Amino acid sequence: MNSVSSPAPTEISDQWIRKFLAHLATDRGASAYTQKNYKQGVEEFYRWHSNELKAIPAWEKLQRDDFRAYLRFLGRNNLSRAAIQLRFSALRTFYKFLIRNGVAEASPIKNLSLPKPERRLPKFLTIQQMGDLLKAPEKLLQWQKENKVGRPVSRAAALRDIAVLETIYSCGLRISELCGLRAEDIEWGEQIVRVRGKGKKERLVPIGGPALAAIQTYWEAIGQTPARSSPVFISETKRRAPLHPVQLSRRLKQYLAIAGLDPKLTPHKLRHSYATHLLDAGADLRSVQELLGHAHLTTTQVYTHVTTERLKKAYDAAHPRA
Repeated sequence: MNSVSSPAPTEISDQWIRKFLAHLATDRGASAYTQKNYKQGVEEFYRWHSNELKAIPAWEKLQRDDFRAYLRFLGRNNLSRAAIQLRFSALRTFYKFLIRNGVAEASPIKNLSLPKPERRLPKFLTIQQMGDLLKAPEKLLQWQKENKVGRPVSRAAALRDIAVLETIYSCGLRISELCGLRAEDIEWGEQIVRVRGKGKKERLVPIGGPALAAIQTYWEAIGQTPARSSPVFISETKRRAPLHPVQLSRRLKQYLAIAGLDPKLTPHKLRHSYATHLLDAGADLRSVQELLGHAHLTTTQVYTHVTTERLKKAYDAAHPRA
């Protein structure tokens, strides 16, 4: 979330913001990214109200016009539509929390007209590119062995990264979901993984043989099968701690470069690749929605636009009467 131009941030002591952030972290089990974005979104409004109206916001008394004024302020700061949507998503969730706690009777943001976000098709890797990426950790090991330069990567770490990439692609996991996997979540005989998604919602997702084999090889390399409550993928820096999303993102950039792909691609693009390849192969939209853990079908439907656009290009290139 990009910040708007405003005075240097000061510590905010609003008790309901503090309780809301604690609620996100504990009761809702929101990801670190959601907590960070929602904190920034609510606190930015608080500071804007304090600076513009010279008073701290009384949440139960605010009206729709207050938020219309804030919307105009954001527009004048040339924020993207997506950035504005994200800020109001934070405020909308905050008001739901206030209503449940008896602070406000209704949300002044409800039915507020916001600029529609630009439609952006998700980026993804082709099946060939995905295959090249899965081979990248082994390539890095081989290159280091032959050239003896650069910061060495242990074989155990490389095998872990292979297992990580295989699991993300096999199961379509969010990064927070992957880092939160415990050994007891894998049903080896059934080839099923129990995944804890957004809002602590659990779902069961199939996992392929190559991913399971990669996990087993990784565990053999570290010389142990983790205890049931232990993380599947262990951090390099903290013993027995789960792999951290920042570590994963850093390593992925390296592997993308080795595979000749864009290093700016995020781990989430592997999830996009999973969904797109499933739909390309004929999976129905409802099933993909359940596999991804999307609450709403409209979130999943963006992938149908990806496959449709590619079919159109293939048609235009190949059909004599296109």
